[in-house]
Amino acid sequence: MFTQTWKRYLPVIAILIKRSGGAEQVLSMNHTDFERAAGGRKIKFSFSHLQLNKGRINTAVKQAPLAKELAEVLQEDETMKRLIAGLNLEFSMNNSFQLTIKNNTPLPEPVSETETDEMSDANAENETSAATV
Repeated sequence: MFTQTWKRYLPVIAILIKRSGGAEQVLSMNHTDFERAAGGRKIKFSFSHLQLNKGRINTAVKQAPLAKELAEVLQEDETMKRLIAGLNLEFSMNNSFQLTIKNNTPLPEPVSETETDEMSDANAENETSAATV
């Protein structure tokens, strides 16, 4: 029902996912797009906590049809599939048709100086033994 509507917003959603590493992103969408897609049926146009972990939907939480279709569109598009593959994302949409995207992907732990020195020493040792062979 909403697949075509989500596909229309997909390029902007991709940009916001890329930016979501720094801060939560919000996309204000046109309510008439969704109302037209609903075909006059009374539907709840909001959802919360649609979680995609490495591109897979969290099945522990029952999702609204609107949220399920968003997840399906994200998973079907090849570009989006590559983009969300390593991310832990959370989507929600309020009654004002604002889609919020949060990137909950943990940051990689920084490598300490001692670990860096140990890796450099190991690499130098490997290069020396390879040169003598």
